Amino acid sequence: MRKVRFNWADFIIWFVLGLFALIALYPFIYVLAGSFNDGMDYSAGGIWLFPREVTLANYSVVLMDDDFWHAFGNTVLITAVGTVCALLFTSVVAYAMSRRELRFRNFFQIANLFTMFFSGGLIPYFMIIVLLGLYDNFLVYIIPSIYSVYNMIIIQNFFKGLPEELREAAIIDGASELKIWWTIYMPLSKPVLATVALWLATGFWNSYFSTMVYTRAGDLETLQYFLMKMIKEARVDTGGMDPSLIEQTTSATISFAAIVIATIPILLVYPFIQKYFAKGIMIGSLKG
Repeated sequence: MRKVRFNWADFIIWFVLGLFALIALYPFIYVLAGSFNDGMDYSAGGIWLFPREVTLANYSVVLMDDDFWHAFGNTVLITAVGTVCALLFTSVVAYAMSRRELRFRNFFQIANLFTMFFSGGLIPYFMIIVLLGLYDNFLVYIIPSIYSVYNMIIIQNFFKGLPEELREAAIIDGASELKIWWTIYMPLSKPVLATVALWLATGFWNSYFSTMVYTRAGDLETLQYFLMKMIKEARVDTGGMDPSLIEQTTSATISFAAIVIATIPILLVYPFIQKYFAKGIMIGSLKG
């Protein structure tokens, strides 16, 4: 049996990497510990890695808040609709841009790249949103975010690496470009599509800026905006709740519980597409 020799260089590397991992994870560990801790006890300080007085009161208060569930439902709907629409629209543009025979292809490519580096500014953008009737409209979360040049380039490079013979055979069989994209390119591109879908879903899920600028909030309030408002205002609507429950909480510990709940959906989705993630980003970045 081969003996493994101790190597100081490897030890130092792994120690430094472990230290960085701990630093990155600590804020979440702290929030998790605070969310399970009694509010009054938390106010006394000294919580580092584990809760001192464990309670589920913070989660109970959050889960009984109708405003939280309304914002949660809005965000789930925005994330689902936005991710699907953006993935379809971006991939069909990527398919067109991957075709060398496309007329004015270089012009379109430069025009796309131009928008990555230069922006029209917030005020003109806001004026366009208003002129299009998207202000305080559910579609303001979807339409402006339906296309990303960066995501298009990733998918485009993946499409370029697919065998051209598949497309030629489909054309001989009488398939249209749209059918080729949907029945050949999309099924063969699961790794890169899963990667881009994760980016899109994370972006939609964590978005709060559109709510803050392009809506009057209220019925269109998203989860992240709700959390930001909860943390900023340091108060929670506890009307009608059990007083004994309220006594075990503070606005800080309730906010921690809400943050943990808001993080769970993305954490649950990631394992299902993890096998595609590394492969998709590597191939999409290098092919072409």
